[in-house]
Amino acid sequence: MSNQANGKVKAPLLAFLLENSLFLIAGAVGALVWANVDEATYHHFIHFDMRRLFVEPSDEPHAERHTEPARPSENAHSGGSPRGPVGDPGDTKAVKPGHPSLTIHFLVNDVLMALFFAIAAKEVWESLLPGGALSNFRKAATPLLATAGGVVGPAIIYASGAFLLGEWASLGRGWAIPCATDIAFSYLVARLVFGNGHPAIAFLLLLAIADDAAGLVILAVFYPSATMVLSWLLLAAAAIGLCFVLRAFRLHSFWWYLVIPGTMSWISFYLAGVHPALGLVPIIPCMPHAHTDLGAYARGELGRLDTLSEFQRWWKNPVELILGLFGLVNAGVVFSSIGHGTWLVMCGLLIGKPVGITLLTWFAERGLKTEIPAGMTYRHVVSLGCVAAIGFTVALFVSTAAFPTPGPVQDSVKMGALFSFSAAILSFIVARILGVRPEGRPSPFEDVGDEATLDDAAR
Repeated sequence: MSNQANGKVKAPLLAFLLENSLFLIAGAVGALVWANVDEATYHHFIHFDMRRLFVEPSDEPHAERHTEPARPSENAHSGGSPRGPVGDPGDTKAVKPGHPSLTIHFLVNDVLMALFFAIAAKEVWESLLPGGALSNFRKAATPLLATAGGVVGPAIIYASGAFLLGEWASLGRGWAIPCATDIAFSYLVARLVFGNGHPAIAFLLLLAIADDAAGLVILAVFYPSATMVLSWLLLAAAAIGLCFVLRAFRLHSFWWYLVIPGTMSWISFYLAGVHPALGLVPIIPCMPHAHTDLGAYARGELGRLDTLSEFQRWWKNPVELILGLFGLVNAGVVFSSIGHGTWLVMCGLLIGKPVGITLLTWFAERGLKTEIPAGMTYRHVVSLGCVAAIGFTVALFVSTAAFPTPGPVQDSVKMGALFSFSAAILSFIVARILGVRPEGRPSPFEDVGDEATLDDAAR
């Protein structure tokens, strides 16, 4: 076969992998296989301190800055194998003590994932602009209340289960793990369940965007990465001020905002004890941006030339590769770690999500006299609640934030986050039982015109 023919095959294949977040799945599957075949080498890989490549090692132990000392509760029985960290670099020669470890796990979770959360923050910010899903409270009221149900419901199920099992001391910190909705995978499943263009998809996207906003707040407030020193947040405030200075000089390239204010903001969060993966969030609203929102996944977004849109377009594919690395360094858990944490996360997602979303939607319509979108019934709401139970990416991230010390507790809740993919199967079953069938119609997310250009950008 010629090189040209090879290119024709590779390009669509690569596009398919990127557009469907399959690198994330591949990374997670690879991690699962690796950890179950040779757990020691897997943990040695993800906790390898890359400074050893450049610094002469010493014999003194050290600890990664963002890894808290092991809690007694995390060494207690959690329904999984009672093991400690395997292949921890602290078990071998280490670099100078008292310095943060530059492990592969740290680079992916705390540095590279900042770009993922920046893109999530971009969707949240633009949804507040005119035309955005959250710009009109009357239009957004029902999905917003449904989002509250989708956050509170899973948290109540998880917390109640942990208390009834007598595992609150060891598992209670994980209450926020099942609160997440994976916007990319839930969108893909929703198109298969409801059909392109069904109003339930718009409802789900609005719910997922609001869920992202809630997740950012939960991570920042409830899961600091270290003891908080709030005075360091003044550096983030200075970064925001610098963004407006750059805008005053009409600097259009997003690199100015990412490299200088972005780095300042990330360092600020790192030193303040706020999770550094959120470090780029403050500068997102400060970049020059469009004055209106066309909606998530709208084709018209491709024609926009404002700085924030260019930032998203440039980083979209690299972030998919970063998510592949994220899956690789976080999803490596052995199947023997399945335990109470696994079932609590799964029950929170598979029961708490659909029940919470359905109940709060019903309350919004009946109690507050709001409306659900035309073309939707409660059959669609229940099915949508099941689709929203796919937590995966953010649930996996919160698992490591809630339980930063590797061990049986962390592994058991991670397994629950991975098993949340079963919500996709549940969605098809529930939809079939309720008589929901895919409906073919033009998708509002693909038919938006491309008229938005530099005229939409903030000057």
